[in-house]
Amino acid sequence: MTEPMNNELPDPIDLDARRARRDDAQAPEDLAGALVPVSPAEVERMDTAYEVALDGDTDDDPATGNVLVPVDKRTLPLPVQSGERVPIVPVHLRPKALPATMRRVGGRAGHVTAFHAVRSPWYATKFLWFAGRGLSRLIGTQVRWWWVPNSFALEQKAADESALKEWERIHRQLKATRLWRGGVLAVQNIAVTVGALVGLNMAPGAAVAAVLAGLTAVLAHYGRPAGQTLVGTAVVAPRYRKLNSDIVLRAYYAAGLGNPDKTDKQVNFGSTMSRDASNTGTEVVIDLPWGLGWTQVVGAKEKIASGLDVHVRQVFLTPDDSSSRRHKLFVADTDPLAEPAGRTDMLDGKRRSIWQPVRFGLDERGRLVGLSLPWFSLLVGAQPRKGKTFSARMVALHAALDPFVKLVIVDGKNSPDWLGFKKVAHRIVFGDVPNVNDPDPIGHLLAALDEILTHIDNVNSLLTTLPVDVCEEGKLTEALARDPRYPELRVWILVMEEFQKYFETEDQEINKQIARKLSMIQAVGPSAGVWLVSASQKPSGVGAGDVARLFNRFRDNHTLRFALRCGNRDVSMAVLGGDAYQEGFDASTLPVGDKFRGVGYLYGASDDTPTVRTFLADAKDADHILTAARKLRENLNLLTGDAAGEQIERTSRDVLADILTVLGADTAAHWEAIAGRLGEQMPEQYDGTTPDAISAQARALKVPSRDVKRDGVNRKGARADDIRAAIDRRSNINGA
Repeated sequence: MTEPMNNELPDPIDLDARRARRDDAQAPEDLAGALVPVSPAEVERMDTAYEVALDGDTDDDPATGNVLVPVDKRTLPLPVQSGERVPIVPVHLRPKALPATMRRVGGRAGHVTAFHAVRSPWYATKFLWFAGRGLSRLIGTQVRWWWVPNSFALEQKAADESALKEWERIHRQLKATRLWRGGVLAVQNIAVTVGALVGLNMAPGAAVAAVLAGLTAVLAHYGRPAGQTLVGTAVVAPRYRKLNSDIVLRAYYAAGLGNPDKTDKQVNFGSTMSRDASNTGTEVVIDLPWGLGWTQVVGAKEKIASGLDVHVRQVFLTPDDSSSRRHKLFVADTDPLAEPAGRTDMLDGKRRSIWQPVRFGLDERGRLVGLSLPWFSLLVGAQPRKGKTFSARMVALHAALDPFVKLVIVDGKNSPDWLGFKKVAHRIVFGDVPNVNDPDPIGHLLAALDEILTHIDNVNSLLTTLPVDVCEEGKLTEALARDPRYPELRVWILVMEEFQKYFETEDQEINKQIARKLSMIQAVGPSAGVWLVSASQKPSGVGAGDVARLFNRFRDNHTLRFALRCGNRDVSMAVLGGDAYQEGFDASTLPVGDKFRGVGYLYGASDDTPTVRTFLADAKDADHILTAARKLRENLNLLTGDAAGEQIERTSRDVLADILTVLGADTAAHWEAIAGRLGEQMPEQYDGTTPDAISAQARALKVPSRDVKRDGVNRKGARADDIRAAIDRRSNINGA
């Protein structure tokens, strides 16, 4: 059998280094530690290679525990893409990555040192005990060597056969051997004793201590029980499946993606198989047989993972632009989605820019994922408690740390998650019915949307008047958005949590107004510096008629999509879009469990669709960041709106006050009469309003619908006393 080229297990993955690298959240080039790939010539010279035995293979090598697996022969050279070159300076040793590498190495060394320092008294005890056992074993071995114990069997055999001469010959030889060996041991012991006495008297104390320590270590190693170590292990290295070409081919053929017995149906390699740049897995370019492409390989992903003997979450496929039948296969050593990305670096409270990408999280290879918001809008969708709110809030926190951004927060679920934004938000709305946090949320929302639409008109009008040297491309720029001469050109961020609730209030007229305003903002806002972040657990099946049409248009016009775990394929398609599903991205297949919260697909932000583990900012972290954000705005005198105590100018209607106004001296009236009076006296706000719409909105504000007898007719209507009581309740809530 040919001697294998490498008889060692693959280098273990350093989990501490990976966590440190992710916590540092460096860019991809800052995180990578590349391994040199095997050259084509080396591959052709290889006859055999080793695979780590993980599952009790019957053909384990008893000497090493490895499994011998054949690889490519000289007659089947491995194709290599042209232009592949090993970097002159390793990625992890380049100037940008060197600090992270040093921190990683230093952190590991510090951990190992501290681990063993704490256990040093126990190590000393073990060393002395094992050294004593080793000395006893050494003395016993020498005594047995001197006494020649095997000779007893020979003497006994001669005695049993009554061979007296043979017994005497053996006995004489035994006595001579013992005499000679006894002399050797005597000389040895005298030399050791004399040498020890001379060394103790003449050698420096440090040298004596070093020799004694060395002898103790040697004796301890000799005397340690089988299976035990002298010191513990500070870092546990995981074992992982080491891939080679045969394993990959086996997986693809088992998945039905080719036939090894037919030349035109064989799977080929488009690159060398090597470790990826971050040293977290193995990657290789695959060329499928003629007639097979991306759709087939995506559908067979789980079968490929089974053939590779890994979990499907460790397998990542990336299409190749050069051919439909070519893609890159990346197999992670461990499940990368089970390791959290760590806390956000925004905890430093330093100023950010909305024009720069949000540091959103880490992808499956530990690379930083940035989310660029300018000119785009983001849709976040997921089941409850999967990280949807935290993900949307991550973007809002980044915007809050840019003091030149005006934040409008609309929290449809009226939760504590967004209360902290009162410190910085220009406008903030809670819920869809009157509550302690917001006595008139619908009215405030309509007013805020009108304010945004007015801002969009003002921005577009101002941009058309600016000279070319100031506004070269006729659109908003970062310089203009920060120019003190043009305070109208600030960027606005509209964040809406559970936005679908505002498309399905009890008042259809209100639903239509909100739907029209949001659709208009969605259509014309991004170019004027109004960017949206929308989150929903129900991204489809909302409203009816025009409201449903406008809802779908509003949802579909989001250019960036982030889908965490969804309940089913239809919800995933509503969030990510049908194109994403055709490309193999289904958020309903994302893993379930607390450790997978914040994991989702980010679609539309780049050519790739990474599986992102978002950074974490819990309620305490968010409050800390928002406190810093408010100080930044106060220092620059940029607090506005609700955060500065400014009340919005109401251009929308106050239903209770308006009903009381049109009632005049009447103590009660039918809903038909109230709707008619509102349409006549306030046509700008109530033209076309129906009795049912007014009734529904009044009842939502806790005004009961009572039997009212007017002109001899008994019908449902409202009483002035009930209207006044509802206004008083609202005032008390507002005062509280």
